[in-house]
Amino acid sequence: MDRSAYASMSAQEADHWWFVARRMIIDELIRSHVPLKDDARVLEAGCGTGGNLALLAGHGTLDAFEYDGEARGLAQAQADALGIGTIAAGALPDGIGFGDTRYDMIALLDVLEHVDEDAASLGALGGRLKDDGRLLVTVPAAPWLWSEHDELHHHKRRYTRAGFCAVAEQAGLTVQAAGYFNSLLFPVAVVQRIAHQVLKSKTALDARPSPMVNGILQAIFAAERHVLGKVPFPVGLSLYAVLSR
Repeated sequence: MDRSAYASMSAQEADHWWFVARRMIIDELIRSHVPLKDDARVLEAGCGTGGNLALLAGHGTLDAFEYDGEARGLAQAQADALGIGTIAAGALPDGIGFGDTRYDMIALLDVLEHVDEDAASLGALGGRLKDDGRLLVTVPAAPWLWSEHDELHHHKRRYTRAGFCAVAEQAGLTVQAAGYFNSLLFPVAVVQRIAHQVLKSKTALDARPSPMVNGILQAIFAAERHVLGKVPFPVGLSLYAVLSR
């Protein structure tokens, strides 16, 4: 990502509505779709600036790696506070590291869209799962919503559900569950992105809104965690999938 994108992410991960609500949704996805024991081993592949470390550490003994040195330094500061250990340097598909350790869960959260070799990356991570392990993936959805935001974050692609499932199957993985989320706010996001392009606004799409608006958006987005897997949303800004070997 651009340097400015990392700085923005680090500054906003703690309280921006999108990050906070997404963590709540990820937590619910883990609880409902990933069977973990108390002694679970967990890996975060591409941990960015570390915003998900505390959440994932609550589900097991956590390892994490990150390709970008600046982001890794920011993540390490959070890891030190949590007592997790060293955030390793790593890359997909061939630089996962951690020896031959196999994991009960691997989290790949809004990372795959940055990687050239998406099928090879999923396959490599699948090879590091225990026999009953799960790979939890989130990616941006709706390719037709491509915008300057995607370019700033150096995205290679956005996914449809069918397109992602095809990549997972190409990687030799089984799709246990998949669906869209960040759906309730989808109409708002479409209008915002159209207006942003028409008006040629210089304000970043992910800028933090006022505290009141931030709270409202967080509540709406987070409410989806109560129905994910029960109500199939036909569209959303994001896509989740739970994969197995």
